[in-house]
Amino acid sequence: MRPVAWLLGLGAGLVSVAALIGGRAAGIGGIAAVVAQTWAVLLLRPVMRAPNPRFMARWLGGMGIRLVGAVVVLIVAVTYRASLPPLPAVLGYLGVLLPLLFLETRFLK
Repeated sequence: MRPVAWLLGLGAGLVSVAALIGGRAAGIGGIAAVVAQTWAVLLLRPVMRAPNPRFMARWLGGMGIRLVGAVVVLIVAVTYRASLPPLPAVLGYLGVLLPLLFLETRFLK
């Protein structure tokens, strides 16, 4: 579980930076990104050495989780524009998710 703790710690740092730059909406989008990435990593970790069909099914599930997270953030931001501006929320989601996604292999050990 130690790599997941690193993921959460790095995610918290990225959310802090996103919130400082983009405000509350970017922080909310960043939190959604950390949740989605953590869920995807926890889904994929048990099958890292499994046969390719099982691995690919879990990998695709993780990508679906990330996509659903982005869609949920966008829908909530568009529905409640006054309290959650869409552009900072989506940029916060992407700004936190992309670095975590690039470092994903480090969290899968």
